[in-house]
Amino acid sequence: MQKRLFYLLAIMFLVVLAGSTGYYVIFGGKPSFLDCVYMTMISLTTVGYGEVVEVTGNVTAQIFTIVLITAGMGVILYGISTLTAIIVEGQLSGIMRRKRMENKIKKLSGHYIVCGGDQTGRHVIRELISNKEQVVLIELEQGQVDRVEELEGLFYIQGDATDDSNLASAGIDRARGIVICLPSDKDNLYVTMTARMLNPDLRIITRMTDAMIEPKLHKAGADAVVSPNFIGGLRIASELIRPTAVSFLDLMLRSSGGVLRIHEAPISSDSQMMGKTIKESRLKENFGILVLGWTEPGSSEIRFNPDSAMTITEGMTLIVMGNMEQIAKVRAKA
Repeated sequence: MQKRLFYLLAIMFLVVLAGSTGYYVIFGGKPSFLDCVYMTMISLTTVGYGEVVEVTGNVTAQIFTIVLITAGMGVILYGISTLTAIIVEGQLSGIMRRKRMENKIKKLSGHYIVCGGDQTGRHVIRELISNKEQVVLIELEQGQVDRVEELEGLFYIQGDATDDSNLASAGIDRARGIVICLPSDKDNLYVTMTARMLNPDLRIITRMTDAMIEPKLHKAGADAVVSPNFIGGLRIASELIRPTAVSFLDLMLRSSGGVLRIHEAPISSDSQMMGKTIKESRLKENFGILVLGWTEPGSSEIRFNPDSAMTITEGMTLIVMGNMEQIAKVRAKA
């Protein structure tokens, strides 16, 4: 629609420019160009104010005016009616709203991109927003966008995620991570490879349906590959043998409050907690935060149930559980 509006305005401008230039040339540049523009406009709109330049008696000018009115008036009337329809139908306001959104996306940094707004993508988006993260959705189908558009803090680009320009518009060079959950494994593979080329430091999580494609996804640049079928199978087995534990996790993730989460808090060099023990940091007393585990600097091995006397050091990552607002405060201090 935005391109259509641009082309429409461009054609109308060209018609007026051609008419004005034609009068200016026919009369040898004697009238001012503004008079020629005025003559063109009153001819095309048939308002009948009278001739600004002396067309009557000039055969060339008369023939040019006939051609201009015959060919140009249709274009002008079509343009005016289309513009009116766009305004009445609210499409113009939609274009302006998307333009404002594009400007906001250009200012984002450290955000997350979700490619695909189907059932998997919608759950990912809701969880990211629940965790106070900024999200940009890339989705081709307007119906899928409509299902999540009301989520506060969501930005979106309506387009094909396999188009590099849409990834660039979503700010992939400034993003912290991307979730690729398109219906086709081939599309997921292509976007994974493209995303890795556009941002080598990006964390890429890709969905797969066929387990045979997992090695290719990792080689293409995916940091992690998730199979909904595999996860669904584990969930079914867990419901069978440990229903209480599953109910606890469901309550944590799906409660009406929806604020209790397990998250991570990387410890930076200027952290207010560095050098203190877990007990001295008073995470439980001040923030209601439980430390469930940690990783040592430079290691991906997760260790569980740390002692309260353990010293917090630079580069360590704490695995914590608590209210998302309180977790955000702890992450700010870390």
